[in-house]
Amino acid sequence: MPPGEHKFPCASCGADLRFAPGTKTLVCEHCGAANDVPEGAAASTDHLRENDYELAISGGLSALIEEETRFSRCDNCGAEIEFTDEVHATECAFCAAPLVTGTGSHRRIKPAALLPFQLDERQAKKAMADWLGRLWFAPNGLQEYARKGRALNGIYTPFWTYDADTKSRYKGQRGDAYYETRTVTVQEDGKSVQRTEQVRKIRWSPRAGRVARFFDDILVLAATSLPKSYTDALEPWDLSLLEPYRPAYLAGFRAESYTITLEQGYAEARSIMDRQIDRDVRTDIGGDEQRVDRIDTTVSDITFKHVLLPIWTAAYKYRGKTYRFVVNGQSGAVKGERPWSWIKITLAVIAGLILAGVIGYFASQNG
Repeated sequence: MPPGEHKFPCASCGADLRFAPGTKTLVCEHCGAANDVPEGAAASTDHLRENDYELAISGGLSALIEEETRFSRCDNCGAEIEFTDEVHATECAFCAAPLVTGTGSHRRIKPAALLPFQLDERQAKKAMADWLGRLWFAPNGLQEYARKGRALNGIYTPFWTYDADTKSRYKGQRGDAYYETRTVTVQEDGKSVQRTEQVRKIRWSPRAGRVARFFDDILVLAATSLPKSYTDALEPWDLSLLEPYRPAYLAGFRAESYTITLEQGYAEARSIMDRQIDRDVRTDIGGDEQRVDRIDTTVSDITFKHVLLPIWTAAYKYRGKTYRFVVNGQSGAVKGERPWSWIKITLAVIAGLILAGVIGYFASQNG
């Protein structure tokens, strides 16, 4: 997007407007004036329009869905953050490493839609503090530092969504359980005693068939700056609330560029499809157990969208160690690196030993 596109001057005082999470307004932090988010040129359903995947990877993308972006790459974690002309130096929102903006640019697929932030920074901080408070043996100092410490960063994080129609043929085996009674000899009080027991066995029979499934909006993270386990833990996202992409929603926030290509994202989506198809096949085979020998899948009508999802991030340096946290900007779900307080753990162990000793003492007295 052109440099400066995310700047919106206040009609009252000329200061920069900022999107207010949970609303559809831009608010001036200088004079408090509120302005509605400008309507985009796209029709109301354009943000849901799917793009042909095969056409895209063959180089047939229209200029209508491409744009040029200016970014800086973090050498520490690999994040690529978009910047405007007036920003020259900052720090990485994901790992707190210093960043200096570059002069390079990318021609990339532009976002079709986004989920606007629903939680403001204060609400995100509370969600993170509550999450830390529920952790056993978390350092009190980190909890207090996170509660009163540095600001969180609101980042629109890139994702791909994929749709596909699949038809699969399979061959496998159905296992039906049955039981046989057998006599065994066991030792009781030094004597050999015969007992009967039920032994579970499986009767296998060949199966073959077909399953079909249409996959809608398989969500794939399109960046490597955050561990996938973090972003997976923030699910689910309510994609029914996607809005057409409008730069006004980014006012006061940052946007991360995708570093996972469309083809790489599809490979991840395909593995998600294959796992679901395997479950469908096992359900179709039925029985108590299943063996899947072969699945041949035909995939057609593959389409995609590039979307941005809202995440609040924090990277806290506490006693020489960096702890990273992420908060779902829509739901408030939190994921972070697990801090431990060895003082708390030691005290808990000592308290446990004392309690065990007290219980043992009274038990011996009563005995």
